[in-house]
Amino acid sequence: MSTLTHDTTPTAEPSATPRPTTATRRRRTTPNTLLSKGAVNGLLIVAAGYTLLPVTWLLFAATKNHRDLFATSGFAFGDFNLLTNLHRVLTFNDGIYLRWFGNSVLYSVVGSAASTFICVATGYAFDEYDFRGKEKLFGLVLGGVLVPTTVIQLPMYLLATKAGVVNTYWALLLPALVNPFGVYLARVFSEGYVPNEILEAARVDGAGELRTFARIALPMLAPGFMTIFLFSFTASWNNFFGALVMLNDEQLYPVNLGLFMWNSVTQQQPEFYSLVITGSLVAVVPLIVAFVCLQRFWRSGLTAGAVK
Repeated sequence: MSTLTHDTTPTAEPSATPRPTTATRRRRTTPNTLLSKGAVNGLLIVAAGYTLLPVTWLLFAATKNHRDLFATSGFAFGDFNLLTNLHRVLTFNDGIYLRWFGNSVLYSVVGSAASTFICVATGYAFDEYDFRGKEKLFGLVLGGVLVPTTVIQLPMYLLATKAGVVNTYWALLLPALVNPFGVYLARVFSEGYVPNEILEAARVDGAGELRTFARIALPMLAPGFMTIFLFSFTASWNNFFGALVMLNDEQLYPVNLGLFMWNSVTQQQPEFYSLVITGSLVAVVPLIVAFVCLQRFWRSGLTAGAVK
């Protein structure tokens, strides 16, 4: 009778591949990380330089007289005639440039503030209230975002003619009140910044809907309000085609349309070149100031609703 024996000697397990240490992983990933960061930073520098190139050229050109403007390099300072050129711009034709600048401030600040308030109130209503046809109506608003502004300028001009507001301040202020993209952004901000629990608590305490919106929701929507205002302000300040269609009186021109009119006579009167260049440099300043002062609201507003 034979006895079967089994080898109970434990077999040696294959040795596991040793994991790389932290220092090894750091040595392996550091070159790739530095390369990716360098590529990203390089692209950002190129994009920033490309964006600032026209403004830089304006700054150099505004320091030149008419002769140096065509006789020297584009990116070289002249005889530092910036103050002289600025004085000519502000005093030319009885200070018409200051009138244009003030008109642009009126169109952009007043129109954008009113438009932003309407957008915030509308977006808040779309977010907090349920009513029949809500999503269909909101889809109609989003459809307005897809329509280019230049396409509707002729219908808007005909409507303004019927209303008798052509060649008045209202011709640019009234169309600025309608901002479908601002309504969309306002709804997104309302969903991200205004908790329903706080609104319900306010209603339980006896606050009406208008008071709840003004005292509770609107302060919470301050980042969104400033973000929409910044976009609307930029669009209004750069609104050239609408002003060209609606206005005929040079006393009502915004600054960009006034500069266009000056530029249109430079072939016959070359001395207008320095006026156009210096005036363009001054016209850029409000946009820079607006972005610098409001960028903290804009950056915080961009992340609204990103994390639920």
